[in-house]
Amino acid sequence: MVTILRTTNTVRLSFLQALLRDAGVHAEVFDGNISALEAGIGAFPRRLVVNDALKDAARRVLAEADELYDD
Repeated sequence: MVTILRTTNTVRLSFLQALLRDAGVHAEVFDGNISALEAGIGAFPRRLVVNDALKDAARRVLAEADELYDD
């Protein structure tokens, strides 16, 4: 698995997953349960990860949507 980006914005994360899903790229969110430890303040970024074989396709999809950046 390869980390494509990191974000603390859960709405954006859902949007990015939808973009990738529509392109046929399966993505998973790592560190999503950290909010239980941080009390929901959004201090720890969640990681959007894909399979190694799909990393180029995922980066292309997100780059075309101007969404390939960490925040």
